[in-house]
Amino acid sequence: MADVNTIRSTAGSRAAQIDEGLRAHMNKVYGTMSVGMLITFAVAWAVGTAPGLLAVFRDPVTLQPNILGWIIMFAPLAMVFGFSAMINKFSAAAAQLFFYAFAAVMGLSIAWIFVAFTGMSIAQVFLITSIAFAGLSLWGYTTKKDISGWGSFLIMGVIGLVVAMLVNIFLQSPAIMFAISILGVLIFAALTAYDTQNIKNTYLAHAHHGDQEWLQKSGIMGALSLYLNFINMFMFLLQLFGNRE
Repeated sequence: MADVNTIRSTAGSRAAQIDEGLRAHMNKVYGTMSVGMLITFAVAWAVGTAPGLLAVFRDPVTLQPNILGWIIMFAPLAMVFGFSAMINKFSAAAAQLFFYAFAAVMGLSIAWIFVAFTGMSIAQVFLITSIAFAGLSLWGYTTKKDISGWGSFLIMGVIGLVVAMLVNIFLQSPAIMFAISILGVLIFAALTAYDTQNIKNTYLAHAHHGDQEWLQKSGIMGALSLYLNFINMFMFLLQLFGNRE
């Protein structure tokens, strides 16, 4: 009986350690994401409210990007692919630094919103996005429903969105942009719940191995996923509900 009690006690202690580790891991994920968001909006505001700086990337009247503006526009996408491919070669500290550099570049790419939309509508849409994101992420973390099957469909949806947005760069159709924005909000809302559950399950699956370096890098990748979901939801909601200058 003593042996059974010892085993139960050990198992319970181990489970408690994993639960505590999971909470710390998720706090690190959300903390890293939040710092990235702060960097993004600080850079976007600094450039977007300085006409001389914004003119380096876009025409100050039409807001059409110049060559450098096009590079900045697509740089975050290239950095995401590069980061995903190179993550195993980075240390955890280097991966975190890269994420913050990515967040700064993203800020450059969306700086134009501070000219195109009123400050009040940007703040309102940011608040709406924050509330929606928090609710979706909480649901993804707490639900007992296995939503891992959503992944392939959502990835196909993201690819379809990217293709449609590239096509609409040339078509400039407001109707297509409206449809893209609605679908974009729905897809990235679902991805928020999916990614949160995936981050949690990934930690639980690997916590027993005790590889802290891997878990730290996994947390940064999780922060990047949630960050991208938030930014994309925000931008699509801004297209739908933002008041233009």
